[in-house]
Parts: sequence; C-alpha cells; structure tokens
Amino acid sequence: MSLPPGFLDEVRSRVSLASVVGRKVTWDMRKSNQGKGDMWAPCPFHQEKTASFHVLDREGYYYCFGCQAKGDVITFLKEAENMSFMEAVEELAKLAGMTMPARDPEAQKKIDRRTALSEIMDKAVRHYALSLKGQGGREALSYLEGRGLSAQTRDRFELGFAPTVRDGILQHLTGQGVPEQDLIDCGLCARPEDGHLPYDRFRNRIMFPIRDARGRCIGFGGRAMEADAKAKYLNSPETILFDKGRSLYNVSMARSALGKGTPLIVAEGYMDVIALAQAGFETAVAPLGTAITPDQLQMMWRLDPEPVIALDGDKAGLRAAYRLIDLALPLIGAGRALRFALMPEGQDPDDVIRERGPEGFSEVLTQAIPMVDLIWHQATEGRQFDSPERKAMLDKELRDKVQNIPDQMLRSLYTSALREKRWAHFKSASSSFAGSSTVRGKPYAGRVSHETKSSALVSDDHKGADYIKEAVIVGALINCPKALIDLVDRLEVVQLRDKHLSDMLNVLCRSLPRTRQEAEALIDAEIGEGAVKRVFAERHVAISPCMKEPENVEIATLIVREELAKLEAQKGLAEELNDVVSSPTAEVDDTDMWRISRAAEARNRSMRADLDDKTAYDLGDNGAKISREERSALDKIIGSISFDKRKK
Repeated sequence: MSLPPGFLDEVRSRVSLASVVGRKVTWDMRKSNQGKGDMWAPCPFHQEKTASFHVLDREGYYYCFGCQAKGDVITFLKEAENMSFMEAVEELAKLAGMTMPARDPEAQKKIDRRTALSEIMDKAVRHYALSLKGQGGREALSYLEGRGLSAQTRDRFELGFAPTVRDGILQHLTGQGVPEQDLIDCGLCARPEDGHLPYDRFRNRIMFPIRDARGRCIGFGGRAMEADAKAKYLNSPETILFDKGRSLYNVSMARSALGKGTPLIVAEGYMDVIALAQAGFETAVAPLGTAITPDQLQMMWRLDPEPVIALDGDKAGLRAAYRLIDLALPLIGAGRALRFALMPEGQDPDDVIRERGPEGFSEVLTQAIPMVDLIWHQATEGRQFDSPERKAMLDKELRDKVQNIPDQMLRSLYTSALREKRWAHFKSASSSFAGSSTVRGKPYAGRVSHETKSSALVSDDHKGADYIKEAVIVGALINCPKALIDLVDRLEVVQLRDKHLSDMLNVLCRSLPRTRQEAEALIDAEIGEGAVKRVFAERHVAISPCMKEPENVEIATLIVREELAKLEAQKGLAEELNDVVSSPTAEVDDTDMWRISRAAEARNRSMRADLDDKTAYDLGDNGAKISREERSALDKIIGSISFDKRKK
C-alpha cells in the first residue's frame, strides 16, 4: 500500500533509533555520548567483541565499521528482525502511538504532487535571490548589510527580495510553463474573491526560504520594507507543503551542526537565527511567527534533549517563557527538558552579539537556567509573603503547577526543588530583616560581639546549654517529623549556633519528611552517617518526653516551642549585653541597667520554666502539663477507693 505524504517522516521523528536498536544491543557507555545521541555497541549483524556499530540518533542513521551495515530505523527493523517494509512501518507506528492509515490508492498521486510543488518552490527561491541582487533590491540589500549580514551569510540562507510589482513571481514562473493553480497551491500567489487574475502574495518584502528537516523548501517568510505595513512579517499560508505549527526555521542546517558541543538554540525569529549562525552558533532554530506548539517541542527534543530557549530581555520575553513552561510541563520527562537563556533587559540575541561579540552570547548561554528556576521566579516576582495566607497561596500555586507533570518521580523532584527554594527564600528574607536593624544608630547584624562572647554569661563549649536546647529541637523533629508542618514558618527565622544542627534543621525544613526513617535517611545522605546518632546520644534528647511517643505531634510541638523560647530569651540577654559593651560611652547608666535586668528576668523565667518541667510537672497523655503534687494526691484518692471496694 502507498502511505500518505509525510507519514514516514512523522514516524521517524517520533521514534528514537537508539531506543529501537537498544532492544538488540548492549551499549558501550564508555565510548557513547548519550547526551548527544552518539551511541556505540557491538554490531548485531556480525560476531565481534569491540563496539564498531555506530548510531547517530539525531540523524536517525547507523553504520557498522566492521560489516558496513547501514540504514535508518526502518532498515534496521527489516534486517535485524526480518520484517518486511510495511511490517517495520507498522511496528514503528505502534511504538509512536500512531494509527496506520487506511489503504489510499491516491497516495502516490499526492506524493508526486508534493514533489512537483517542491520543485516550483526551489525556482521561486532562485528568483527572489536574483531580485535581491538586482536594481529593485537595493534598499533591501542595504538593510541586510546594515544588520551586519555578510554576502556569504546571505547566500547561505538564500535570502531574497520580492519586488513591489503585483505579479512579479506570477509572470516569471508562468513564463517557464508553471500553471497558475500550482503557484496558488504553493502559497506564492493568491486569487482575489472577484475571480480576477491571481497576484503575488509577497510584495516589497525580504524573503526567507523555509526548509524542512530534509532540506526541501516548503514555504517563505517575508519581512516588509514599509514601516507602516499591516504585518511586519508574513508567512506562507497553510499548503500541502507547509504547516507552520510543525516546522522550524533552519532545522535542516541546525540538525547537521548539532553534536559539536553546542546545544540546540531556540531564538525568536529569522534574523536572530541568521545572526547567531554568522557568529558561529549554527544550531539555532526559530518558530514561525507564532508561539511554540507541542509538535515543535517534540521536534526540538528529537534534536536535543535539553534545548536552550533564547528569549528577549523584556516583559514580553518572560511572558513567552511562562507560556512555554505551561505547554512543556505536561510533556517533560527523563530526556526531555528545557533551559532558558534570558538576554539583558531590552536586548535580543542579535543585540548581544553586536555589543559583546560571540563570547558575550556564549556567556549568556552558560548561564541558562532550568525550568524550575523560572517557575519559582514567576510565582514570586514582585510579591510579598508577609502573612500565612500569602504563603499558603504561594504553596497552592506551586503545587497546582507541578501537578501538570505526568511522571511521578520527576514531579516529586520538582516539588523537592521548589520546597528548597521556598526555604532558602524565606530564610534569606528573615536574615535580611534581622540584619537591617540598628542599635544606637549603628547597623546590627543580630550576632553576639567578640567582647560579649567572651563573657561568662554567654560563652559555652560544644556541650553547653544552647547546644543542648538546639539538640532537643532537632531531635524532636527527627523523631516526629509531622510536627514540622505547623512549625516550618516559625523555624524559617531561627538561627542555630551549632553548624551541624543548623544544617540538619535546614534539611528537615526543606524536605518535610513524613517519617523518622525518611528524616534519618535524608540527613545521612546530605550531612553524613552518624549525625543523627550523635544527636540522639545526648542525654537531654534521650530523656525528652517526645522520644517515647514519636507519633504525638502535640508533645513534639510543645517541646520545640519551649526550647525555642528559651533560646530567644538567652539570645535577648546576650544582645542587651552586647549593646552595652559595644557602646561608644564608657559609663553604664540606669537605662542600661534596667534593660539588662529585664532581659535577665525573661531569661530566668524561661529557665525556671525549664526547672518546673523537670521537677514539678508531668506530661499527660494529651501532652498537657499536670502538677506532680496534684497527680500524687489524685492517685492516693483513687487507690483508697479501690482498697475500700476490695474490703467490701
């Protein structure tokens, strides 16, 4: 049977050659470069021990340097699995999720028609190129030279010019025997509604030929020379040859240039692509005047698993990036990602190259950011999160965004990455707020001065009072991670003095583990094995009431809040002493003494509460404090009642 035009190309573009070959071979990963689709293996067609079978996945081609076997994915299935041509196509269609077309006796006629129209398009390319170099193309040529495009670049991209006359291409090609209807079917001419003679669709425009992945001209883009033109850029209409939602400008040359260390670069338009190629970035492509479509995304990923989207440095560029992210999230997965290179504000890639040269654009490329960074930027740009409600709204927006990712593992990784960014953001914001305060008109960073650290009041060793309180906090949260849900906002502004404990607290708050086992595994992975054991080895941690009831969130929350209150009271006294000690005046006045005494009183209250916790109270089943004296009296009464009942 004959297949409809484009069906085989579509099948080949959807199925990776490496994935099909991988069913028959074991890849030599030392020799292969998976990121570039450059794969090597022992040949499946002859016996060998060395990897001489070479697969170029992006080109869809294989070759064996031992037995000279070569071909594409269809050839491989025919030879490796003894399939007929149609069986191989059916197998690939199944892998691609495509339905085999019904038998079409007219298919060959359609193929012949496409071939004839492609030949007409090549004639149009040559005509427009000659027009650019003629008398009528002087203004267009001057414009291109002003944009810095050399003669070699203009010839390479086959740039041309459509004169202002109404029927220039019409007269030229019909004079060569091309029927008017063929020119209309190519999209070069259009027929008016009144039925009069056809006219040229492109007039007084610089012409950019658009070729498909196989190098065939399928359409044109035209840039108007008039400043007041209704459309600055005009593309060919949808034709038998041209579907702009499934095409990319410069895809054929970009595909040939890939694999040389440069990623696929997706620019905004024709001129950006040409300027990049002239500067040495030959892997640039562009959509055709519209937002990127799902089909274009799949085509990009076929060429490069992680294309770089080069966006103009303005609000419109960011909006385009956000729209693309919404489109890409339901489609991404292992081996399908995007990075974004944001140009300096008010510039496009061509501007960057003109101002800073190829090295400047290379620098912008190396700073390309992953999608998750742009998702965070979109969610937080220009917004304040100074209330629980606003933070909750941020969490909801991020959660809704990530839910669009179909792959569960990838969705989990995005959730974790965004949670880390949230933690770092609010931690940084709280530190900046603390660092902006002043004491006696001088900046104050919220840290104890060198003089105060040396005082007996605040100095301690690694096993000192502050360390014990911090260890109890971390231990309680490891033992009962569910308590983090209510405490995470409070913990965002906490600065633990011990670095290891601080690192462990950061891991817990970023990751929000659900069980003790998960918490221990996370800390072991990021901090090191033995860190959790050292915390639990502290006597005060071991005897903490929450250790006996790891599922009791109320007890864990109560203990963490009380230990934080004690640390804050201690810190408050240290800060008052620091302020007085570092004062430019030598005398300590009554106000200073009053401030120190109040801070000391607050500190003593917190410590007395600690003593009460250890001597005067027990914790009930619900986590509430119960006076031991009252509980003892109650136990005696209950005991006497039980004794009286036994006597009776």
